[in-house]
Amino acid sequence: MGLFDALRDFSLLTWLREERQSRRLILFIVFIALLLDNMLLTVVVPIIPSYLYTVDDEAAQVVRNHSMSPLSPSGTFQSIVSLYDNTTRLTGFSPQMSTAGPMTPAPTSVIPPQNRSDCPKADDQLLNENVKVGLLFASKATVQLITNPFIGPLTNRIGYQIPMFAGFCIMFVSTLMFAFSSSYTLLFLARSLQGVGSSCSSVAGMGMLASVYTDDEERGNAIGIALGGLAMGVLVGPPFGSVMYEFVGKTAPFLILAVLAVLDGALQLFVLQPSKVEPENQKGTALFTLMKDPYILIAAGSICFANMAIAMLEPALPIWMMETMCPRKWQLGVAFVPASISYLIGTNIFAVLANKMGRWLCSLIGMLLVGISILCVPLAKDIYGLIVPNFGVGFAIGMVDSSMMPIMGYLVDLRHVSVYGSVYAIADVAFCMGFALGPSAGGAIARSIGFPWLMTIIGIIDILFAPLCFFLRNPPANEEKMAILMDSNCSMKTRSYSTQGSSYQMGDDFDPESPE
Repeated sequence: MGLFDALRDFSLLTWLREERQSRRLILFIVFIALLLDNMLLTVVVPIIPSYLYTVDDEAAQVVRNHSMSPLSPSGTFQSIVSLYDNTTRLTGFSPQMSTAGPMTPAPTSVIPPQNRSDCPKADDQLLNENVKVGLLFASKATVQLITNPFIGPLTNRIGYQIPMFAGFCIMFVSTLMFAFSSSYTLLFLARSLQGVGSSCSSVAGMGMLASVYTDDEERGNAIGIALGGLAMGVLVGPPFGSVMYEFVGKTAPFLILAVLAVLDGALQLFVLQPSKVEPENQKGTALFTLMKDPYILIAAGSICFANMAIAMLEPALPIWMMETMCPRKWQLGVAFVPASISYLIGTNIFAVLANKMGRWLCSLIGMLLVGISILCVPLAKDIYGLIVPNFGVGFAIGMVDSSMMPIMGYLVDLRHVSVYGSVYAIADVAFCMGFALGPSAGGAIARSIGFPWLMTIIGIIDILFAPLCFFLRNPPANEEKMAILMDSNCSMKTRSYSTQGSSYQMGDDFDPESPE
């Protein structure tokens, strides 16, 4: 039996060693990394608002009890509610006497436990949770926003493997902190630390895919599959977190994620060999030069404002539901399932379809649909009324992401040097700006003017931004590259990149793709 296991392990190692350079295996690793990162991102959505409210409510209750019931002097009376016959008795304590006598029945003094835990009153304490939860959720994206400009150029110098593995290590530590932290400060620190790990994983992962899938159509399909991992994480995270929190406790979902992260890290360690430094074979365009490109800014803006809509929903919707719908704890996460499912559907459908219909048009329609759907969210009267607008939000964001992520790499090929770390750092910065400004500003706005007005503001912003996507219909090539295209004696290998109604022949400095 031991020999059989050794042979089986040997065959698995041999297969992995042979497949190490396979594009499909690299795509699988990026898929899993994005899946786990976004599961950790969203598993806290139903847990943290309810957990922080419970902790704060218990602390406030202790303070109230302490202030209302000091040491009783002799001769005072205390009331005791009997749950057996539903009567109230007064018990007097003094050195000389102890009396107990029946009083008028007080059935209203017995409050069902469900009302306290599942139906919190819309008081100042609950409204203050908007700000606390919003800042905690925004801390991850804020730190990621600060880190991204350093990770992009770093991948150009040392390759994608080391930052990718560093992202796994940081995410593992963050997951354990979430599992065992009980104070707001430690939870805030864990969320912020996750931002550093996410920056490493997402920038290195997307850049790695863009470098191995050099054909524009194949790259779009590969990024669509990778975004499917992101969508799966967003899909599974909220219901998984809410159900585990309801029936097992806060620690369990994070420990399960930590175990899955270890398996992903082992695969990265063997396949990517993160100890090897593999810099790009040419110097990429400077980050600030890319940030001044108006077409890249439009694509980044689409990513930012589309994702800002769901970023504002994540902290504010559970609290609004607690105020208006009296939901169970598990329903706080299940409310996001329609958006997650539709995002998964949208990214997979439009990864292929967007290249045929025009990515600019796909993004334009998606931005309009995000705005319309988000305006409909406050119209819901119960959890079932959230299904259609949340489904529309997720589907539309899937349209935008699956269109704009490939177009970022396409714009670099068309207008700059084909090195992708910095441009996907910009894409991730745009994503993070949505998830940094959304929860932080959204929590304060919801507390000041209400949840419906918050949804109205972001819905109108998305609708107004949508027409700018038209400028991505036929972006001009860089003058230097255009000169290369016009040189009939150019001996460089060429590759075709097509846009809506036009095509370019791009110089290709890379070696031909290795067969899968």
